[in-house]
Amino acid sequence: MTTLRRSVVAGSLATALVATIAPAAGATDSTPEEPPRQRATPQATTAQPEIAHDVPERYAEQRLSWHPCSEDELGSPPPEQYDLECATYLTPKDWNEADSGESITIAVSRLKAEGESTASVLTNPGGPGAPGRDFPLRLAEQDRLRRHQDVIGFDPRGTGHSTNITCGGAIGTGDSLDPRDRSRENLDLILDATEYAADSCQVKSGDLGPLINTFQTTHDMDLLRTLLGRDKINWVGYSAGTWLGAHYAQRFPDHTGRFVLDSSTEFTTTWQRSFDWQPLGFERRWREDFLPWMARYDEQYGFGDSGERARQTYEQVRAALAEKPVELDGQKVGPNELDSAIAGMLYSKSAFPSLAEYLVSLRELTGKDRRIASTAALDNVRKLLENTKARGPQPLVVDNGHGAQQYDDAYDASFWTIPCNEGRWFGNRMTATWQSELMGRQWPLLGWGWLIQPCIFWKGKPIDLPKLDGEGVPPTLIVQSENDPATPIEGARRAHEKFAGSRMITVTDEGDHGIYAGDNPAVDKVVEDYLVDGIVPEDQSIPGSPLPTPNGTNGS
Repeated sequence: MTTLRRSVVAGSLATALVATIAPAAGATDSTPEEPPRQRATPQATTAQPEIAHDVPERYAEQRLSWHPCSEDELGSPPPEQYDLECATYLTPKDWNEADSGESITIAVSRLKAEGESTASVLTNPGGPGAPGRDFPLRLAEQDRLRRHQDVIGFDPRGTGHSTNITCGGAIGTGDSLDPRDRSRENLDLILDATEYAADSCQVKSGDLGPLINTFQTTHDMDLLRTLLGRDKINWVGYSAGTWLGAHYAQRFPDHTGRFVLDSSTEFTTTWQRSFDWQPLGFERRWREDFLPWMARYDEQYGFGDSGERARQTYEQVRAALAEKPVELDGQKVGPNELDSAIAGMLYSKSAFPSLAEYLVSLRELTGKDRRIASTAALDNVRKLLENTKARGPQPLVVDNGHGAQQYDDAYDASFWTIPCNEGRWFGNRMTATWQSELMGRQWPLLGWGWLIQPCIFWKGKPIDLPKLDGEGVPPTLIVQSENDPATPIEGARRAHEKFAGSRMITVTDEGDHGIYAGDNPAVDKVVEDYLVDGIVPEDQSIPGSPLPTPNGTNGS
């Protein structure tokens, strides 16, 4: 993430990297057979599932009225080639007082199995709090998975077409302030804007706000399991969806089927410690993957013939934007918008050509004579502004592959509210300033923005997080790329080490955020051996996919 205008930021600075986990040993020459593989629990097909604990009958006896999703229900036209169905159900507003009679609505979706349905796999794109009703479309082409499993999506409580919360549009009120300006006046303005937005979130979301947390959402999920007629559910959660999936598995192990945690948060610790690794992760992806890639094609881009020279050119462009932002069609591109766009396009190598063109265009638009900038440069920047909200960093969320990500105030509000509502968050204005100074010097792309920490201003005691150790949980599968920017591998390795029974696929020479159902058939096979056939893999490494060429085709 960049300067964390959308994202939550962290507290104490993490300083040490953990050792790399070695791949599991394979077969020797004298034993050519495959290494022994454990099988997961067989899939339950019962039509009379166990009802979630302490669920009043009026909730447990609901029926999901499936119907073709409309444009209004998805927020965009539904793809004609897929029969995505929608429904809603009621859930207790507060699971600690389920009998109180107060309810909220949860919006769900379904891609039906192509053949006989024997299981349901719930999906989640991350966030935390990202709308996921359209997210089953990411798995629409996974024929092996869809043969006998319904793919389920949902908008978590607080966001999307479920009952919403809001910050009243207050998030982003300090967007024009560059955190690299370390004057006392500027830093105070940024901190004041963050405090104002945090207060607004709590006031505007009312009594529902404190109930937007992982504890409540996992209970909503278990009620959904009951309504789907399943004794167990499977799970494909990406990014912050790994946090949600791991918490469900620990809380409801008897109803946990085959859980895939892709691009994993460090779900065994606090949100604060998990987020603290992001400046390192984005800096590594920027310097080790993107900038050398752009330099390799310097004959085309002319941005610098080495990664460091290309980075220095970026610094020149950023400084020019700080002095005088580019304005197009009433929209501004300043240094924060530049860094936000860079962070967003580091999530996937497929965006590298677009990011390179964007940087080249901005260099032209910030040149000595801005008045004679080419039409192509203007169009490139305008196109990016149309396709993204350059208001701040991208969240821990994976695109569904169909361009249907939603960005609205309810999502912004959920993205701040969930981490601030659960687990302790340490810090104050002084420590946030100090930490962002240290991070900025080490990892300048995003580190300076670690000043924006809404949770240090959150009022009220957060709920305690349960201990996540995996004890009693069926084997789970973590999938992680080495240079993932948003959920750095150091945190995923620590979660794997602490979560009993987990397995980990490390995708080498890769930095994409969101691997399964992407562009790596070898990863897809291991994941679906597990999801479909119940074969639990050993820890192993799988090579990543090649970086693209400037025209967008696969390169090397």
